[in-house]
Amino acid sequence: MADLPQPLLRVTAAARAKISRAATSAGHPNACLRIGVTARHGARFAYDFGLIEPAEAAALDIVVEAEGYRVYVDPASVEQLRGSTIDLDDSASGGAITVYNPNEGWADPLAARVQQVLDRQINPGIASHGGYIDLLNVRDGVAYIEMGGGCQGCAQVDVTLRQGVEVAIKAAVPEILSIVDTTDHASGTNPYFEPAKK
Repeated sequence: MADLPQPLLRVTAAARAKISRAATSAGHPNACLRIGVTARHGARFAYDFGLIEPAEAAALDIVVEAEGYRVYVDPASVEQLRGSTIDLDDSASGGAITVYNPNEGWADPLAARVQQVLDRQINPGIASHGGYIDLLNVRDGVAYIEMGGGCQGCAQVDVTLRQGVEVAIKAAVPEILSIVDTTDHASGTNPYFEPAKK
């Protein structure tokens, strides 16, 4: 017997009920969920959820009939969402829509090792300053990162990067030859250390 193709995604009954209540309370009882992946933050994806009327769907949106419920998927996000389950997270106040996505994480074992260093050693320390560092990619021995929160625009960013982040990653993952910070530090609005005024 041939294997049945895996559905693009599924929506649990709890999530369908929550979405339907939200659509009805917004005065659009026929509205459907639209989902897309907007960014990658380390090993996790960032998602965009919205309620749209079927007539408002983009021409190239992928329509998924999930257990009798219609979902519109951003066509650029199809492979990143394939096999996902949209569910209700009861631990959030009032319940929140969440995505369980088997595609999150890093397929590249080198990137997975760098992510582990960020998760276990680096991000817990800089979180006390309101900062975080996301791994964007690993290519040809170079780890590309982006800083956020209190790290974006911080006057001590070079010290953090060269004496903290780079040292820790290279020690744990010697295959990494260099770290490239892609952050736009000029747009930081709330650094932990304010730059010196000229």
